[in-house]
Formats: sequence, C-alpha cells, structure tokens
Amino acid sequence: MRVRWVVGAFLVAVVGSVAAAQAPFAGRTVSILVGNPPGGGYDRFARLVARNLPRYLPGSPAVVVQNMPGAGGIVAANHLYNVARTDGYTLGLFNRNLVIAQLAGVQELRVDMRRWNWIGNLAGETYVFAIRADLPYRHVLDLRRADPPLAVGSTGPGTGSHDYPLALKVFLRLNLRIISGYQGTGEVALAVERKELDGRAGAWSSLLPHIQRGVLRPLVRTLSDNPDPQLRALAVDQDLATGDVARAVLRLRSVTLKLGRPFVAAPGAPAELVRLYREAFRRLAEDPAFQAEAERSGFEPAYTSPEECLRTVQEVLSAPAGVQRVFRELFQFGE
Repeated sequence: MRVRWVVGAFLVAVVGSVAAAQAPFAGRTVSILVGNPPGGGYDRFARLVARNLPRYLPGSPAVVVQNMPGAGGIVAANHLYNVARTDGYTLGLFNRNLVIAQLAGVQELRVDMRRWNWIGNLAGETYVFAIRADLPYRHVLDLRRADPPLAVGSTGPGTGSHDYPLALKVFLRLNLRIISGYQGTGEVALAVERKELDGRAGAWSSLLPHIQRGVLRPLVRTLSDNPDPQLRALAVDQDLATGDVARAVLRLRSVTLKLGRPFVAAPGAPAELVRLYREAFRRLAEDPAFQAEAERSGFEPAYTSPEECLRTVQEVLSAPAGVQRVFRELFQFGE
C-alpha cells in the first residue's frame, strides 16, 4: 500500500511540474503587434512567425497578428511601451529604423530602444534601390543626370522605403523625386508595375520576386553578408560616397539592418516569459521546416540574438555628434 502511495505521489508531482511548466502559455493567446499595415514585409513575416512559434512555446498558445500602422511604426511602439498590459503576452515587431528615430531625437517617439526586452531576429536584411527594368539607366550614378527626376515611392518618412532613397539622393547626388503617402510597400510595388513610379527601395527579400520577373533592375545596396551572387554583384552605397560624413551616415544605416525584423517584449514583461520567448526563437531559427518556409516566402533566414540586437542599438545611439546632427537634420518620422 505504501509503495502505491509513493508512486502515486510521484506521478502527481511529475504531472504538476509539467503543468507548471506549461502554465505561462497553456490556454493563452500571444499577440504580435506590428507597426505596419497588412501585406508588407513586416506583416508577412509576423504571420510566418505566428504560424510556427506555438510549437516552441510550452502550452502551445494561439499566436495572432495585430496591425497598428502609423508614423513609421512609432504609434505601435509607443503603445506597447507605454499603454499595453505588461503581462508579457504581447510581442512587438516594429520598423527597425526606430533606433534612428531615437538617435535623431524624434519627439513623438516615447520609447528608449535600450530598454526593450529584445527577443531576437529571424531574418537577414539587405536594403536595395531598384528602378523599372524598362528604364535606360544601368549604373546607379547614371541617375545623377536623370531627366526628368525619377519618381520613387515611399510609405512615409522614417521608413526604409523613404529614408534609403533620400540618403542616396543626398549623399550620392541622385536625381530622385520621392513621393510619400502610400499605405504600404504592396501599394508601392503595384504603382511600379503600373509605371506610375520609376523605382523603389526595399529589402532584397521583398524586391527579389519583382527582379526575377523582370519588373525591377537593382542598382545599389547596403553593406551585407548575404551570399547571393546577384546581390553581391551590386555596388555598395558607402563605397560610392565621397566625404567622411557621407560614408559614416550610410555605414550607420547599414548597421541598423543587423536588427533585421526584430521582435521585442515590453520593458515590464515577466522575466520567465521573456526567457521562454528567447529560447523559442533560438530553436525556431534552427528549425529546417521554418527555414524552408521562410525561403519560400521570400525571406532570408538568419538569427540575431537578443544580446546582439541590444549591442546594435547601443552602437547606433553612440554615434559621433556630427553624424547624429546629420540624422537630426535629414531624417524625419511621421505620415
């Protein structure tokens, strides 16, 4: 009788410990708050992660995506940082350029990027500027004498679709006319297809399908470790710049790309949930099925640890005063 009691007690303890391990997520819903509208790269990647993340979180919670676009991602970031519940059941996926917004002292951003609980990044990014393939320009510096100026689509100041061509216009002296106001990169892509626009900037993973179909011709890129031969054949922006400040600004913009499409939790999120998210992301990054699905969806699988994300943020925010001044004067955020 005593043996049965001991065995029973042991089983109860084991079951209890398993239940306790699953308790943080069992029966719960995790939201991924995205600072971009549906259809773009951030949104598509958030939904890719949402489909795969539950199997690596104990208790297999439901994971849903909530879009909160506005001001280049500032609206959503401010909400998670200052308004949303800090119970840990909401993750954020925001415009990586928000670290530039903090560097530039954008008043609307009520976030200290160093205080996020960084979860990690699962996608590599290289930014590329491309023009319609039917245009005659073959080298990016040919655009210095483009006549009329090339119309380039933008989803608004503070986003890569706006700030990258702006940096090229200023520091490579390209003759570009940046048109803001598109609701998402999907709208920009459609406008290029209709020949309402002459070009666009975006992540290599987002532009590649259009390049492969012969719609776009890529001309220049940021510094990158991506091994794609077609990408590596492109000119690197900072190599074409003249002057220390110009090269420093373009280099710093490429540094932010180390963040990829980064996920964060609010500063007050419970430490145990943060630990579980970080472990889940690390395991997801090693999952061949996830890697294959990411590649099929047009993304470059790559892992950036939360520690490396934070180091990148700190590097950007410690830029020399002269470089910070250029960012404050040149780059704006908002609709």
